[in-house]
Amino acid sequence: MKLYNYIVTCGYITKLKYLLNKYIERIYYEIKMLKKVIQLLIIFAISILIGNMAYGMYREAQLDNGPTNAIENNKFENQTEENINSTSNSTTEADNNSNLIPRLPNTYKGYTVSSKLSIQKIGLETYVLDSEEDEAMWLCPTVYFGPEPNETGNYCIAAHNYDKENMFNHIIELKVGDKLTLEDNRNGVKTYEIYDIYKVKPTDTEVLSQKTNGRTELTLITCSDYSSTRIIVKAFAK
Repeated sequence: MKLYNYIVTCGYITKLKYLLNKYIERIYYEIKMLKKVIQLLIIFAISILIGNMAYGMYREAQLDNGPTNAIENNKFENQTEENINSTSNSTTEADNNSNLIPRLPNTYKGYTVSSKLSIQKIGLETYVLDSEEDEAMWLCPTVYFGPEPNETGNYCIAAHNYDKENMFNHIIELKVGDKLTLEDNRNGVKTYEIYDIYKVKPTDTEVLSQKTNGRTELTLITCSDYSSTRIIVKAFAK
C-alpha cells in the first residue's frame, strides 16, 4: 500500500513538473514575442524620427540663402494707397471700436503678453511675450524687434525650433501664400500673407529692417542647422 501511494505521488509530481515546464516554456515564448514586438516598435519609431529629420533637412535645403526680392513683386505693387492708408489708420479705428476687440490677458506666467499668433496650417496658436529674458523664450515666442503688433513697420517674433506645440519647429512647412493671424488688444485681429521664406546667417540683421514703405509686416525667426543659420518667414497684412 505504501508502495502504491508512493508511485501515485510520484506520478502526480511528474505530471506537475511537466505542466510547470510547459507553463514556463509558454511564458518564455511570450517574452520572446514581446521583445520582438518592442524591437519592431523601436525600429518603427526611429524610422519615423529619421524620416522627419530628413524631411526637415530637405525642406531647409530648398530655402534660398537671403530674401528673394519678393518685396518687389506685384503683390506689394498692387497694394493701393487706400490699403496703406487704412493700415496706418488702424490704431484710430481700434481705439474707436475697442469694445469690439477680443481681449488677451495682460500677462502669461509672469510675463507681459504682446500679442497672439495663430497659424492654422501648422496648428500653431500661441501668445507672444514682450520680454528679453531667456526663461520667457522657453515658454513662448517673444518679441524680437519692431513696432507695436499690427501697426506700420516690421513686427519681428523669435522662437526656438524644438518640438513643442507653441514653438517654431513646423514653420519650415509653410509656403508663400499661406495665411496667419496676429491679435492684440489695441488693434484687434489682422490677417497676414506669407510672401517670402529663406535662411540667413545669425549676423544678418537686414530681416529686422523697418523700411516697409508704410506697410504692416510680420517676420518670424527661428534657428536651424545647430544655430548656424536662421529661418526667416516674411508676411504682410492683407
